[in-house]
Amino acid sequence: MPWEITHDAALFHTATGDYLAADPLRCTILISVSERVRTQGPFVFDDVRPARFGWWREEPGGPVEGAFVHTPPHRPSLGPMSDAAARALALKWRSSGTEVDGVIGGTAAARTLASAWTARFGRWSVFRKQRLYRLDELVLPPMDDDAEPRLATMRDVFRVARWYSGFAVDIREQDGDYSAEAARRVGAGQIALWEVAGEPVAMAGFSAVMLGQGRVSPVYTPPELRGRGYAAGATAAASAALMTAGAKDVLLFTDLANPTSNALYQRLGYRAVDDWVTLDFQR
Repeated sequence: MPWEITHDAALFHTATGDYLAADPLRCTILISVSERVRTQGPFVFDDVRPARFGWWREEPGGPVEGAFVHTPPHRPSLGPMSDAAARALALKWRSSGTEVDGVIGGTAAARTLASAWTARFGRWSVFRKQRLYRLDELVLPPMDDDAEPRLATMRDVFRVARWYSGFAVDIREQDGDYSAEAARRVGAGQIALWEVAGEPVAMAGFSAVMLGQGRVSPVYTPPELRGRGYAAGATAAASAALMTAGAKDVLLFTDLANPTSNALYQRLGYRAVDDWVTLDFQR
């Protein structure tokens, strides 16, 4: 059965509803990104290249057993899928001339797809190894008397945009103007700030709750303020906000190259779910 691909986020939700609901943890990126495109339009991430979505059925009329979302300029994000589905997707992209410069997803599916994509003309390399964590039971970090969380307000937008930019640099992604994104997240009440003596020292963003899951991201502390536990406070505040909003599964991703953050989240009560990888393709 060939992959079905569309620019229609609503059609994607209709086709993949059962698939997404069956494993919302490993489908967390697909859920949040497709919902944003559904509500804001296919050009929300790029004003030239629209978002694309796809799903795979092993048999005609059978259940969906694989899916992806692609919002240029970002790499496509893969949901859980078999090796056969991953290889078929690579062939679909190649035969249609689709420009793809990498993927992000569960390690096995991403590596299978990358090997098929580059089999004839190119190679792939690992850009980042990540781990998906789920909150088991929140363990609040020690707090100083003058430290407390609060939600960011519109007067914080400039600071949040600047910290978004710093986060992008830290994770080696494209830097840019994050003013619009900061205003959107702050306006939605999705940025928790950690304050010491009334001064913001760290932030943690969090998503809306969809299919019972929500994700903490980004978490950022300015370099000159790191090593003081501020990120722990901000992350705990964002995690608590998601639980208050009704999330059964509170998730976050970590960079496996950063042992400090991985240890921090485990101290807060997060437990590993799965390993993910971001791959780059070179012709």
